[in-house]
Amino acid sequence: MKAKHLSLSALFLFALPAVSMAADKVVHLPFEQVVAEAQKSGKLDGSVKFYLAGDAAGSKATVIKDVDVSRKTNAFGKKDDVSCDWVLQSVLIGLQDQAKAAGANAVVDIVSDYNGATYRDSEKYECHVGFLMSGVQLKGKLAKVH
Repeated sequence: MKAKHLSLSALFLFALPAVSMAADKVVHLPFEQVVAEAQKSGKLDGSVKFYLAGDAAGSKATVIKDVDVSRKTNAFGKKDDVSCDWVLQSVLIGLQDQAKAAGANAVVDIVSDYNGATYRDSEKYECHVGFLMSGVQLKGKLAKVH
């Protein structure tokens, strides 16, 4: 009986890393939808605009400085889009706070930059989803848009 329990315990311990690694993936999700939801809920106040790289509106700006924000959130038992949207909202709040402190009214040329691997898209952001955590890292430029 002891041998059976020991065997099952060993099997579980060896399988655990595989289970946690099996869920690691990269997803690309709509950016503007999350910005709109964050503004509607009051998490973003609307005083700072966000422009992904390739958005022409962001090209008419005076750049103040480069910035990056990285956040992670609990993903256990959540759908990918739910945990990713949540963590993106957290990143956007961080960008808004930095922009306001610098006197900027926009963050332009935003790209996903997870662990130094740049993902550039004019409509989507990149989120890394694991068994336990989801993470988003964005970099951009604080700017004044005229």
